[in-house]
Amino acid sequence: MHTQILIKIPQMAFSTTLTNSCTLQSSLFCAQKSNPLSLKTSILPTQIGKNFVFQPLRHSKVFSPNRCVGKIEASLKWEKGYKNVEVFSKEHLAVSLAYDVAQLSNKFIKERGYFTVALSGGSLIKYLRKLVESPYAETIDWSKWHVFWVDERVVPKDHLESNYKLASDGFLSKVPIPPLNVYAIDDSLPPDGAADVYETTLRRLVTSNVISTSTNGLPKFDLMLLGMGPDGHVASLFPGHALLQEDQKWVTFLTDSPKPPSERITFTFPVINASSNVAMVVTGAGKSTAVYTALEDEKQTVMLPVEKVSPLEGELKWYLDKGAASKLFKE
Repeated sequence: MHTQILIKIPQMAFSTTLTNSCTLQSSLFCAQKSNPLSLKTSILPTQIGKNFVFQPLRHSKVFSPNRCVGKIEASLKWEKGYKNVEVFSKEHLAVSLAYDVAQLSNKFIKERGYFTVALSGGSLIKYLRKLVESPYAETIDWSKWHVFWVDERVVPKDHLESNYKLASDGFLSKVPIPPLNVYAIDDSLPPDGAADVYETTLRRLVTSNVISTSTNGLPKFDLMLLGMGPDGHVASLFPGHALLQEDQKWVTFLTDSPKPPSERITFTFPVINASSNVAMVVTGAGKSTAVYTALEDEKQTVMLPVEKVSPLEGELKWYLDKGAASKLFKE
């Protein structure tokens, strides 16, 4: 079910306030109803190091307020209201994303015993950096995580263009997720073979109930973390490409990507839209036009790929920095 949050604040200036209290977040993933633009979390210390000891939180729903040493309130005010959209400074975006991911991890592990996460590449990975710090590094049960890739370049895993390398260097190598729970593509295969094998892997994990299923039988990831390109593409689904219409395969391939490298595999829109939660993480002024088009422009004649992201049984939340959101504030 989608939640409509209407924000009407008369001022349009950006403001940031630091206070010394700590308040629990009212929902797991949607914008908060009482103060949709507030961000509540601890002021985090630096990375704890390489020795991790899992210490489960002793409460049922959300982080204990005793773990917090302060509250950060990052408020960006505007006159218009948007659906499940939050705008932060880059640092506050990383903190907010970590908080929400940790809450979802706790929720799904408690409910199902697993947490299935699909990653994109690009700048998204650096915004997961707070997850490798306290309190998350030692309170998330990483042994229950299963990590997948929404799309991948068909290059060796140590290649600079590899999404696997990007995620491994910036995130996965810093947390104790079991290696068998990290599902990289078989980069020894050509794109069509790599896509087929990856889809077979998904089907096996659906059969074993590691991945949930939607009502129409598609893999239902607990969380899908997406970025967006300046042209509005998501995953490796580009404007005007024939794969935008693919509705039979779970995983497909392309050899003509307009953005190099040309050979890639990608989840299709039916799989993306079967997710329980989709986080759309978009930063930088270079993407502001696509953000404006997706959220505000009603006169466009051609739909951007990002506009096709619409979870049928789940929630979509946009995480924007001030640069990406800048054109939303212009009349």
